[in-house]
Formats: sequence, C-alpha cells, structure tokens
Amino acid sequence: MNETEQPYVPKAFPISIKGVVLDPRQRVLLLKNERQEWELPGGKLEGGDETPEERVVTEIHEESGWTATAGPLLDVWMYEPIPGRQVFIVTYGCTATDAHQAPVVSHEHKEAGLFHRDEVPGLAMPQGYKDSIARWYELHHQA
Repeated sequence: MNETEQPYVPKAFPISIKGVVLDPRQRVLLLKNERQEWELPGGKLEGGDETPEERVVTEIHEESGWTATAGPLLDVWMYEPIPGRQVFIVTYGCTATDAHQAPVVSHEHKEAGLFHRDEVPGLAMPQGYKDSIARWYELHHQA
C-alpha cells in the first residue's frame, strides 16, 4: 500500500434483534418507545458469547416479563430511526409460554399493547416491523 491509499474500513451499524410474539388470542405484543412509535420487543446485539436467538429471548423477558423461545428468522432490513443513523434489524418469530399474562412494561418503554392482526397496518411504526408481523401471522396460519 502506498502512502496515498487508505485502508478499507467497512461501515459499522448497530444490530437490533427483535421478536414477534403472539398471545393466545393471536394479538401481537408491541411496545411504545420515546419517539411515540410502536416497536417489537428486542435490543442491541452486543456480541460475545450470546447468539441472536438468546438476545431476543432475554430482551422479551426484560421488556415484557414473558418467557419466550425464538423460532424462525423472519426478516432482516435497514432502518433509519433518526436522520443519518442506521440500524440493522433482525426479526424472529417467537413463542411465549406465559403470554396469557398481561405484559409488564419495563423502564425502557412508555406502554405495552396487544394488537390484533387487522390493527397493525394503522399503527405508528416502521413498515419493516409491520412486514415481520405479517410474515409471522402467515407462518402461524400455515401451521
């Protein structure tokens, strides 16, 4: 490499692992964030020894009190929550054994909501989350 060449530095994005969880009445769990948008439970993948599936299970428990298991990968997409900041989103279909209990809202969110499939399109939330939710409903319907 000569003196004018710069080493290649790849772009780095935070990775957010999210879970689509349905309760026994087939309502999806959503949480309201500080931007007044609904979002899926989940959080940033920190690396280390934790897998994405383990991360989403941990986050669902921390943010709702529900004990979940991660199922199939639903989608991956880029999201720009604020101008100039991009986040790589990974969504999993999840099952919670105790979803018959009301979710307990953590300090990270303003409220929790359970929404029927036909309510999701009208909610203030990124289209990528809506697409992941629709995909999980499709997979559940086929089962």
